[in-house]
Amino acid sequence: MRRDARVVAFQIIFSKMFASDQIEEPFFDSLKKESDISFAKSVVENFLEHKQDLDEQIKGGLVGYQIDRVYKVDLALLYLVLTEVEFLDTPKQVAINEALEIAKKFSTDKSPKFLNGVLSSVLRGKDK
Repeated sequence: MRRDARVVAFQIIFSKMFASDQIEEPFFDSLKKESDISFAKSVVENFLEHKQDLDEQIKGGLVGYQIDRVYKVDLALLYLVLTEVEFLDTPKQVAINEALEIAKKFSTDKSPKFLNGVLSSVLRGKDK
């Protein structure tokens, strides 16, 4: 299931926010299908390659927040969605819905509303 791959990608993105030399392989061991492993690796690689651009997009969507004050789990989810939409051609509604489901498991009760607001602002006008 692609959600499992997204959760793994999210966990790696989250860990990379604290330790860039974090070893990724143990995360991938939980995925059974090669297509899921490939997808998760692609998300992580694109995130790492485009992190500065993603930061700028997120900063543009934040109202009343500084990026360094955003709850780190939510920030990792923002990175996940934007990476998928911008670089992997995932339809934005699919990426957003998946991130909101992941947020329900890993984040706070207020996170889905926060994520929806930021992503709505950042992705406005993008047709994917």
